[in-house]
Amino acid sequence: MEKHNFFNRVYQALKQVPKGKVVTYGQLAYAIGAPRCARQVGFALHVNPEPITIPCHRVVNRFGALAPAFAFGGQDVQAALLKEEGVEVREDYTVDLEKYLYQGDFTLG
Repeated sequence: MEKHNFFNRVYQALKQVPKGKVVTYGQLAYAIGAPRCARQVGFALHVNPEPITIPCHRVVNRFGALAPAFAFGGQDVQAALLKEEGVEVREDYTVDLEKYLYQGDFTLG
């Protein structure tokens, strides 16, 4: 899969995650047909060209932890953005995946 196409597929899938929900890097990789590419998903999010339109703040790791080096302001900014959407962020910068993990399907064109 070409890098440009890969990134666009990541962004397209992520745009489908509603406010108040989160996804994991691995979940996005699986959704775009690249189940072993969670790290590449992270890189795609790090160079996100439209941080507001493409809600990279809704992505956490498999344990529900926020990104320690969130590209658009650090963990505090990511936590604030999630809290604005109704996601409870714990003091250790994690979210409850049982409560907030997006369980819907992804449609890729």
